Amino acid sequence: MKITGVRSQTYEIELDRPLGDANGPYGNTHLLMSALFLDTDEGLTGVSFGGGRLVHDLVDQLLVGRDPRGVRGLWKRMMDHAFKGGNAGAISGAIAAIDVALWDLKAKINGEPLWKTLGASSRRVKAYASDIGLNLSDDDLRRFYERMAALGVHAGKLKVGLDRDDDLRRLGLMHAALATSGKRPVLMVDANEYWSPKQAIRHIRAFEEHFDLMWVEEPARRWDYRGLRKVSQSVRAAVATGENLQDIGQFMALIANEAVDVVQVGVGTSGITGAMMVADLAYGFELPVSMMNCPANFMAHLAAALPNHLMMEVVDAGADRGVIHRHTIADGYIVLSDDPGLGIAFDQARLDAWAVERPSARVRMPFPRRRGAGLYEVPLSEPEELDD
Repeated sequence: MKITGVRSQTYEIELDRPLGDANGPYGNTHLLMSALFLDTDEGLTGVSFGGGRLVHDLVDQLLVGRDPRGVRGLWKRMMDHAFKGGNAGAISGAIAAIDVALWDLKAKINGEPLWKTLGASSRRVKAYASDIGLNLSDDDLRRFYERMAALGVHAGKLKVGLDRDDDLRRLGLMHAALATSGKRPVLMVDANEYWSPKQAIRHIRAFEEHFDLMWVEEPARRWDYRGLRKVSQSVRAAVATGENLQDIGQFMALIANEAVDVVQVGVGTSGITGAMMVADLAYGFELPVSMMNCPANFMAHLAAALPNHLMMEVVDAGADRGVIHRHTIADGYIVLSDDPGLGIAFDQARLDAWAVERPSARVRMPFPRRRGAGLYEVPLSEPEELDD
């Protein structure tokens, strides 16, 4: 079997609810997505999310004519190609998208779901609910966590960072909603790098006077191993970070300097292969990993195979519209299907209806870093500064 080429299609979707955090508290209702199709000469196609010129260039220059089953070798070939400029930014995203499609192909060739190809012994992955909803009303926030609790999910992560009184009130709402699961709520917060280390310590200690927090996510800048270590040593909660890191080398200083307690990986960690390598590094240091969210929860295939995986983020805001899959959530777990590969396919009719060449003004992701971040705190009530 040989790779013959790649196709991609860009489309825009409207989410089930707006998403917002400390850097984008206004919320975002639309997402720009791309479907990727990696074709072979034997009729099998690997699918993934991603597209653009770099994806097509990498496939055309490096992968066409090669056997897709040698996934890790092909990943290394792409990484070596990116060596001089570094594995960061757009090329890292392109490598990740192609890598996922290659793993999808490999499992399809095997005639089995990816979680089996990766060596998992169970299709179940513990889930936690994530609102990404700093902009949500109290009622909408409550409804989201109650809906997830009805699926047995009793762990939740709340966006925080702009107003401590609001954060405490909303933590209480999340706790009460998750308690309807019948299990003890597990609480986490996420500041999205909005605080300085000292600000983080002050706020987290205030939270911990009222709630037992499992972790605080990105309480300081992603590379600031001194600041993150200071936070970890100064509060009871674990420090979770890594969501915005793309290469295993970027994790080394955090792990070596004891600045991270929960290592976060996802498709953005240079794909399935890159995330696996970072998870293995963390395992060597007895650190747990947590998988970041993605459409249709397809990265749960890898999470199921990781011996140090804690739980996976589930946003469930409609980002998988246009995706056909049979993965479910039951009893607090993501339950992967037995369908070959990732177990996902794209609804071509919907993609055609939603196809765009460029995003509309309604797409406001990714959020830029908000004014005052790490310096002084700008309340949510203060209007955003917009460019002329």
